[in-house]
Amino acid sequence: MVAGGAPPATVQETSLAHLIDPKRTWYNNRRLITLNAWIVLLLITSSTTGYDGSMMNGLQSLPQWESSFHNPSNGKLGLLNAIQNIGALAGYPFAPYVSDGVGRRRAVWFGAAIMCIGAAIQTASQSVGMFIGARFLIGFGNTFAANAAPMLVTELSYPTYRAPLTSLYNSLWYSGAIIAAWTTFGSFRINNTWAWRLPSLLQGLPSIIQVVLVLFAPESPRWLVSKGREAEALKTLAYYHADGNEQDPVVQFEFNEIKAALEFDRTVAANVGWKSLFATPGNRKRMRIIIAIAFFTQWSGNGLLSYYLSKVLNEIGITDSSTQLLINGALQIWSLMAALYASYAIDRLGRRLLVLSSAGLMTLFYMAQAICFSEYAQHGTAAAGHAVVAFIFLFSSAYALTFSPLAIAYTVEILPFNLRAKGLSIFNFVISLALIFNQYVNPIALGALGWKYYLVYVCWLACEFIFLWFFIVETKDRTLEETAALFDGEDAIGQITHKAAQGAREDGSSEKDV
Repeated sequence: MVAGGAPPATVQETSLAHLIDPKRTWYNNRRLITLNAWIVLLLITSSTTGYDGSMMNGLQSLPQWESSFHNPSNGKLGLLNAIQNIGALAGYPFAPYVSDGVGRRRAVWFGAAIMCIGAAIQTASQSVGMFIGARFLIGFGNTFAANAAPMLVTELSYPTYRAPLTSLYNSLWYSGAIIAAWTTFGSFRINNTWAWRLPSLLQGLPSIIQVVLVLFAPESPRWLVSKGREAEALKTLAYYHADGNEQDPVVQFEFNEIKAALEFDRTVAANVGWKSLFATPGNRKRMRIIIAIAFFTQWSGNGLLSYYLSKVLNEIGITDSSTQLLINGALQIWSLMAALYASYAIDRLGRRLLVLSSAGLMTLFYMAQAICFSEYAQHGTAAAGHAVVAFIFLFSSAYALTFSPLAIAYTVEILPFNLRAKGLSIFNFVISLALIFNQYVNPIALGALGWKYYLVYVCWLACEFIFLWFFIVETKDRTLEETAALFDGEDAIGQITHKAAQGAREDGSSEKDV
């Protein structure tokens, strides 16, 4: 709760929704079309990560790749997959300082430039060590781009499109996965090392596009205000959100709410520095949810499908490389469709409904996979093996309903500006830890336990559902600043929105408008 509180404010006084012109939509407004085009440039950052997971899945089905690197298996295969996230771990201490210090755009550019170098070395690899080093660089660079890009998306978006666009960020993981899956499916027919070098080369394409264009994109108005560049922030908001009209009531409300929220963080919540992430009850609640979701995104059994699908398919009798690559490609398209639907419906259905539906369905479908896998392992029933494939598709769609669109979107929206970069860095750090464990342990455990390994994930998924039931907070129908303040109590929201409305009136908006 906030000492002193804010003066009582009516809903009409503090609401942004009623100020937004319903006729101003992304498809009939030139400035919004331009803004969303810049946002698409930022969204493709996630494609790089998705491309990597699917590419490594596909490469394991390529005899040309296996012969080039002497048929890696178990621990060595785990290291080849995990090294990208080890590289990411090396960048996490520095990423928030780059994002907050030089700005979101430059941080994306810096990360993309490093990934271009990594992709070039990976394509030219002549040894396992060279391939591992290249993947380390790709992970290191991705840390900076992936820290800044989703924040810039959520901080730039027009209010009515903020949640769907931010949700699209992680959903587009599958776009990269689809390109990689079908690239490896096509390159399978190349009878030399270009069967794996071509997919490696294409991994750098999104980063090349960003290096060329991202510095021309608009900077975050929140970051500009935090650096004292308020005139630039107001001009950016007005240009993209109101056709250049700085006195537009939506722009004035947004601008003053940003200033009020930053002032609240500095003076009341004291949200400054790493220690503040855990210093208050509200921040501890945020971090408990963020850390849990980060673990859940990788410890939900999806790691087996993202990096070791070929091994899983081998266990159920599907050993033909062409068939494995075809299943991998179809699975990515299926998952993308589910993730895009969830991104579209996020403000209609709400966060809690999507999260709990996803967790419940994942538990059910993973249990079904375990049962069918057991039947195949013990009796060799071909129908049971085919059923495993069907439940893999159903599980993947359930996963995509929440953890693809919501993991990043929910994290950035519940964090206040001064903690957003650091909190997102913690989120990505935890994901990398979880991924390193999964990528290294999964092939060993699957080889040792077979279908019984699935039972571990069934129990874990049930625990996830219980946690999410008790701790996920609904955040729909709030502005970015209101959502971030939600964890500090209703008084915090009242104080910020009251100051926003009051500031908008003082800046020239009429009492009727605000």
